[in-house]
Amino acid sequence: MDTIGRHVIAELWDCNIDKLNDMGLIERIFVKAALKAGAEVREVAFHKFAPHGVSGVVIISESHLTIHSFPEHGYASIDVYTCGEIIDPNVAAQYIADSLEAKTYEKVEVPRGMGPVKVNKFQVL
Repeated sequence: MDTIGRHVIAELWDCNIDKLNDMGLIERIFVKAALKAGAEVREVAFHKFAPHGVSGVVIISESHLTIHSFPEHGYASIDVYTCGEIIDPNVAAQYIADSLEAKTYEKVEVPRGMGPVKVNKFQVL
């Protein structure tokens, strides 16, 4: 495959429930995760659901970071997609998992680009 980008899809379980429901905190975590990975932040949009849950996106020059949180389950699904060879999406994904205090964290990295997709198995961290 002629890789254009790397896409980390992660499942976070047994997270800090209060953090999963705090839109402002999640927004700060995601912006910091993007910056820690070396990305350039362009736009930020997050939404708080009633009675609980947060969804959001950080648009970066190199692509995006997203989250959907489910505090009632202690669960969050995240995506970190970066184009190019400089930014490592794993750095951002690990920072997010640590910040949300995930006790269980599984991820898969999908190469994106021109050619057939080859996905490695989930990695439990």
